[in-house]
Amino acid sequence: MASNHSQKVEAIADHADADNDSSHVNAKSIVLSNEAKVEQANAHSLINPKKEITFTVSTNDIAEAAHQIADQKAAAAKAAEEQAAAEQAAAEQAAAEQAAAEKAQQEAQQAAQNAAAASAASAASASSSAATTASTETTTNKGTFKLSFYDPSVLGSGLGYGGVAANLSVFPKGTRLKITLSDGTVWYRTVNDTGSFAAGNPNQLDVAMPNSQIPSAGVLTATVEVVG
Repeated sequence: MASNHSQKVEAIADHADADNDSSHVNAKSIVLSNEAKVEQANAHSLINPKKEITFTVSTNDIAEAAHQIADQKAAAAKAAEEQAAAEQAAAEQAAAEQAAAEKAQQEAQQAAQNAAAASAASAASASSSAATTASTETTTNKGTFKLSFYDPSVLGSGLGYGGVAANLSVFPKGTRLKITLSDGTVWYRTVNDTGSFAAGNPNQLDVAMPNSQIPSAGVLTATVEVVG
């Protein structure tokens, strides 16, 4: 089958000048050549048709794909939000723990400073009290006395352990005594009793003391002073 182009060329050839045979022959030749080419092309198309792949996408498929993409985006956004929240919570917890540690350290330092200040104040107060006592205390040395010991509770006495029995002609009742042992130990006792030994031993004192605390030596010597 000849194409429109071939038909037009053939028409031109048919209406060519009759005296110009060579032009007519040439036109005819062109027509035949074109027709042959067209027929060959048509035959080739029939033998080897072009292979085409056709995809059919329905509206439901597109909607489903869009829905899946939206879900994925929403899930990613939620995961990012949760991660950000977790990171913020961790940062806040770390800050709180650091603040608590700093506060505890400050409190410990403050407590140590307070304890040191209290200790210094107590030491200063004790030193001041001792100095005041030493400066205001007046004593009269009565010499060296023998010391013996007794437990008033064993004897059924209720006088307690703050007293001492003495010769009342030497130390009347109510006399406050400062008793200094040879090792420097100092006892303060008040004369509140006398003993049968006093008549023959005016230079001896019988010191009230629990049996568990009485020195193993039994009898000691000490310097005795009257306080006040």
